[in-house]
Amino acid sequence: MPAARFYSGKAGAGSRLDRQSRVANLYFYHDPMCSWCWGYRPVSDQIFSNLPESVQLVKVLGGLAADSDQPMPENLREGIPKAWLKIRDLLGTEFNFEFWTKCKPRRSTYPACRAVIAAGIQDQYDEMVDAIQRAYYLRAMNPSDVDTLELLADEIGLDTERFATDIRSPDVNVTLRGQIDFARESPIDGFPSLVIDIDDRMIPVTRDYRSANASLEHIGRLLCENQEPRR
Repeated sequence: MPAARFYSGKAGAGSRLDRQSRVANLYFYHDPMCSWCWGYRPVSDQIFSNLPESVQLVKVLGGLAADSDQPMPENLREGIPKAWLKIRDLLGTEFNFEFWTKCKPRRSTYPACRAVIAAGIQDQYDEMVDAIQRAYYLRAMNPSDVDTLELLADEIGLDTERFATDIRSPDVNVTLRGQIDFARESPIDGFPSLVIDIDDRMIPVTRDYRSANASLEHIGRLLCENQEPRR
């Protein structure tokens, strides 16, 4: 896997991974503008709150859609609201469909991903993810617009001048590109996804959108198998 900077809930934003000090790294692949990640949020929060101490949580921004100033294609303008309806009906997730009439949608999530990295520099990674998701799905705001992201940065109490500089910086873009490359080389089938790294073996973790139990039990089994004497 390529060297890249990630967000680690235990080691701090932007830290490099310390593989020697823990049994395993659990990678969570996501995008703040991924509707299935929003639907999965209650379950993923529960998983992260109940991980064994030996597991290092590492969050990876996968980057669903590259930078674009073009209007969203018509097929996506029709398809994404249908996906929202499916997630709402399946999981009970709340969505504000006024987004599709109030905003000018673009198929571009890289700005939101950069905003998360920039907020992570100020130790507000998770807070920015939450702000973007709520802005997009509940407040009918467009996180593809940097102006919206700067407003959210102010709302969560960031140093807005630093944020405005960081979100446009080459370093933040390089970090995002490294995470996207890492995601593309990982054994995932989209976002959200979980993969555990034990002894440099990348193993996909069971994902259940309704319950954290399946993932936590799978992680527990894999850790136990790793602790068994090898023959």
